[in-house]
Formats: sequence, C-alpha cells, structure tokens
Amino acid sequence: MSKRTDFGHALENAASAADVWRALEGLSRAVAGFKLFTVTTVDMAAGLARRAYSSHPDDYPVSGTKPISHDSWFETVHERHELFVANTIADIAEVFPDHEKIRSMGLGSVVNLPVVIDGEVAATINLLHQEHHYTPERVQLIREHLSEPARLACRRASGLN
Repeated sequence: MSKRTDFGHALENAASAADVWRALEGLSRAVAGFKLFTVTTVDMAAGLARRAYSSHPDDYPVSGTKPISHDSWFETVHERHELFVANTIADIAEVFPDHEKIRSMGLGSVVNLPVVIDGEVAATINLLHQEHHYTPERVQLIREHLSEPARLACRRASGLN
C-alpha cells in the first residue's frame, strides 16, 4: 500500500485532530523527511497563530497563541502563498526568534508549507531537519505531494475540533 493510500485511510478513520495531523506527519516523513514536524493554525481576524500539533511535544508543545508578525516570512507565506525555505541556521535566525532552540535540537533547515483554503492561509505545515536537508528536489516533492493532502488534513481537522 502506498503512503498516499495510507494517508487517505488514516484521514478517513481519524477520530481527532491529532489523528489527522499524525497521518499527515507520516506522509510528510515519507515525502521529504524531517526531525521536527509541527502544524500551526492561523486566525488572521485575531492576528494570532497557534501550534496545533507537534511531533516533539516536550520541545515544542501544543500551546497558546502568539501574535502574527508582518515580516518577510509573512510576505512569502501569507501574501504570496509560497513555501518558505531556509537551509542554514543563519537564515532561520533572520525570521525565527527561537533559532537558538532550533539549533540546540540539531536542526538547521526548515520548510513552511502554507495551507491555503478559500484564498487565505489557514495553517502552515512546518518541517525541520539538519542544515541543507531541503534541497530544491525535496522542496519540489513537498510542493507536489503535500500541498493537497495538507489542505485535506486541515479541513478534516477543523471538523473534528
């Protein structure tokens, strides 16, 4: 059975939003790999982002909200609906205030995949790995094989909350 089929079955049988995100986590691992996988939901009306899922809840717990900053990352992800990719800790440090924590976990590259529903970013799927992991080829795989599953997962998870 293919990972995409496994994802579809897991999505259909999900009893909670966490089940949905675990299914997407598995597909993401197969498509591009990661050492940390998180999902951040977005409430643009309130100007807030919230971590809805984490593969490492002890290091990056599902927690409260944080204000959305209108910076270069926001422009890339929210305004242009493009993947944000950084492949060094120096590049990560330019946009993420928790870069030291990221570095301490042995991580140095990130891809943020915007989940666009009805023209707005509803969530981001966040994959982190060692420096230089997210090559152009891996980024293309993420774009081609995770965009629609992420949208399906977001819709399904919001129906289970």
